[in-house]
Amino acid sequence: MNPQARAPHTAAVASAGGHPLVAMVAAAIVACASFSTMRPAEAQFLGGQAVGGISIDASGIVRNVEAGSLKELADARRKALADDGPSAIDGGKRLRKVSLARLAAAVEAAAAGTAPLPADVALMGGLERITHLFVDTEAHDIILAGPADSARVDAAGNVLAATSGRPLLQLEDLIVALRSVDGARDGGMLCSIDPAPERVADLQKFLKSQQASAADPAGTLRKMEEVLGPQHIRIGGVPADSRFARVLVAADYRLKRIGMGLEPSGVPAVPSYLATVPAGASVGTLPRFWLEASYEPISRDADELAFRINGRGVKCLTENDLFGKDGVKRGAAPADKVAQKWCDTFSANYDALAGKHPVFAELVNCIDLAVVAALIQRAQLDKKAGLDLGTLLDADRVRLPTYEAPATVPTVASGVKKGGRWVVSASGGIQFQPWEVVASTSESADVAEARTGALATRDAGWWWD
Repeated sequence: MNPQARAPHTAAVASAGGHPLVAMVAAAIVACASFSTMRPAEAQFLGGQAVGGISIDASGIVRNVEAGSLKELADARRKALADDGPSAIDGGKRLRKVSLARLAAAVEAAAAGTAPLPADVALMGGLERITHLFVDTEAHDIILAGPADSARVDAAGNVLAATSGRPLLQLEDLIVALRSVDGARDGGMLCSIDPAPERVADLQKFLKSQQASAADPAGTLRKMEEVLGPQHIRIGGVPADSRFARVLVAADYRLKRIGMGLEPSGVPAVPSYLATVPAGASVGTLPRFWLEASYEPISRDADELAFRINGRGVKCLTENDLFGKDGVKRGAAPADKVAQKWCDTFSANYDALAGKHPVFAELVNCIDLAVVAALIQRAQLDKKAGLDLGTLLDADRVRLPTYEAPATVPTVASGVKKGGRWVVSASGGIQFQPWEVVASTSESADVAEARTGALATRDAGWWWD
């Protein structure tokens, strides 16, 4: 795929008056919908999903969540889980097997008002990730399998595995992935935060004027924010009012803030990008960072009734934009070795960063669920199993919670002084294509053996083992 086509980004500045400046703009978002505004069936999806400590108001403007609000969210989630009764999810398990047919039946019962949707179902039996899919032709089912654990809520309201501290998978995100994956064939699933083109032109003019002064860096940065104005948020491949979309934007936001040095990474090996820029930075170029999925080929059996998802992960990519008279030319500048090194460091330490910032693990969860959805559709696993997924696919039968859709985010500029120059950074975007992941498979005998063992333990009354 062409990097220019695939890499969502935030654009910003060039240089002027002998003082090279490159702007970095950041944004992210989280759902903060009230439990009281949801329909009964929806509240059980653990609505009000906060992602990455970000809030969104009724106008679609995204901002940081205040500490007091995070505490209220965490308390509300703990109460919601406690009110649901003692969890049926036991402690950590290396390979838990969850029935997709039973999940669908529980969702349909909740939507019909005949039974509440237990939190255990909303959390998919405590799965931390999905490593295997098994088609059960006899029971007309698809089994989702992977490591699992009981749930706990941290101080920021994240629902995590009790032992590993990783965010648990959420059924709400799986349903969004199943409904959206076909429409994501062309453009993938993404978020992008961009200034209006005319604002970039205004910024170029400002930087060429005498107002852009290295003698007043703070004033210059604030003026840059004013000139650029609100950034526009674009969501692709998933509904903009879904929790899934909020994960994408929140992960992008954390990437930006860490790169800008607005908050520490929490991992000593990962400083801010700005801290790594040497004196004499390039004039008129803009390093841009984005996150993409990175998976090894999927293992399968000969009959495509069993699959194992391998080498799941996320990588940070970069390229350099060039500022010309006609505006920003994406990917037109020579490669930036400093930006590439920072990006490689971010990728190498992604798991450690996810431990400090759960939203990065949430992003991997959402990518996993999109890959599972694409795999089910590509291999027609539901037809092979004789499983009707209409309950999960039909938005009229089961309505998911909706949240305020992200629209804009205020521009944030940050910079560091390198010698006699002020350098500001830019980064942006999340994009992945689940269909590319499922297109690469290889046959493996041990996957068939894993299916045989998994189905041997099934019981007619279980929805997880």
